[in-house]
Amino acid sequence: MTPPSPPAPARLITALLDLIYPRQCGGCGGLGTWLCPRCLDQMAPPARPGWVCARCARPLLPAPTGLYCPDLCDTGGLTAVLCSGLFAGPLREAIHHLKYSRWRVLAAPLAALLAATCRATPLPWAESVVPWLLPVPLHPRRQRARGFNQAALLAASLAARLGWPLLPGLTRVRFTDSQVGLSAAERAVNLEDAFAWRGAPLPRAPLVLVDDVYTTGVTMSLCAEVLRARGAGPVYGLALARTEHSDQHEF
Repeated sequence: MTPPSPPAPARLITALLDLIYPRQCGGCGGLGTWLCPRCLDQMAPPARPGWVCARCARPLLPAPTGLYCPDLCDTGGLTAVLCSGLFAGPLREAIHHLKYSRWRVLAAPLAALLAATCRATPLPWAESVVPWLLPVPLHPRRQRARGFNQAALLAASLAARLGWPLLPGLTRVRFTDSQVGLSAAERAVNLEDAFAWRGAPLPRAPLVLVDDVYTTGVTMSLCAEVLRARGAGPVYGLALARTEHSDQHEF
């Protein structure tokens, strides 16, 4: 279904803003759109596209009730992960502009990329099942410094596009050092006891954690463990980009 067009005054305001502050591609800097077709074409898929096992990173295989790991891995809290592209080139630039340059306008086109990835990929649960979306949380101190949580912006826009409901309650309760440059083992120590569930009783439907970048999988895995400990059903991960070395899962 085509979404309804915004009312005429809103379209006029948007047109005027585009004249004063032209849209600039988050990938290449070109004018005209927030994410241009050329940059979208240049975004490389991850080394192993589609839903992959959170433990061995092998692509999941089809089954009557969804998808499963060919090695039948014990994945712990996080079952499988889906990423739109490789954390490189225009996608990396766009994510950096969203997070560090505070281009919040990029959340919608990047969420559209996530939605397109979900629609083009067989789901690891039955088609009749509706999952819940949960953004990976930031600590309040870091969120105040940045002004927003990029994962929350992506999850909200994705929920509107796919009709999957948002589930509030996952919280970051301990401030931690930056994860950049840390190994999986170092990340696990850094994030120990950093997350908690502060929401209503969890549904048994699939839960999908949303983040911008999937590196070692430690952050999502620890979030998933918290959710599973509180009675959640299967937990999956969904990210815009996957780093090159995250196919060798270390968690």
